[in-house]
Amino acid sequence: MNAEIDVTGVVLKTERLTLRPFRETDLQDFFEYASVEGVGEMSGWIHHKNIQDSKAILEIFLSEKKTFAIELDGKVIGSVGIEKYNEEVLPELNDKLGREIGFVLSKDYWGRGIMPEAVKAVIEYLLNDLHHDFVVCGHFAGNTQSKRVQEKCGFKPYKMSKYKTEYGEIKDNCINIIFLGLE
Repeated sequence: MNAEIDVTGVVLKTERLTLRPFRETDLQDFFEYASVEGVGEMSGWIHHKNIQDSKAILEIFLSEKKTFAIELDGKVIGSVGIEKYNEEVLPELNDKLGREIGFVLSKDYWGRGIMPEAVKAVIEYLLNDLHHDFVVCGHFAGNTQSKRVQEKCGFKPYKMSKYKTEYGEIKDNCINIIFLGLE
């Protein structure tokens, strides 16, 4: 079952990063990474064409209160969203409490171990602080970077599904899971 989420006031710190709710003042940083072709497309959304696209999504982040901004040295360079998992695709989890996470990082920071560091902090928050039973995370079959991040964070392969992207393409989606008690 999808757990309720509200990250208002939640701040997670790692060795290098601060994960916190987005602010209106993050718009320029958000647009800077979300407008780069190929960044959003790896996650199934179209890169932002203009700052109005980023502003509209930022307003959703602010109202839904489920997305952490990843901040490094005072600059927002990515995000980790705590999304609802698809209960129809994973009905066997409906008697457990959990969520799905999704993540995106500025291309300028790829390959530095930043995303595993951020994702691990969110996993610890969900499992240890909020006492979720599981966390799921998916990646498209050809997205080896997201696959590697998930492996580094302890996710195990769980199930394959189909996913319709924002741009209408149907992709193979590899669903991975961290399940308390499943080692």
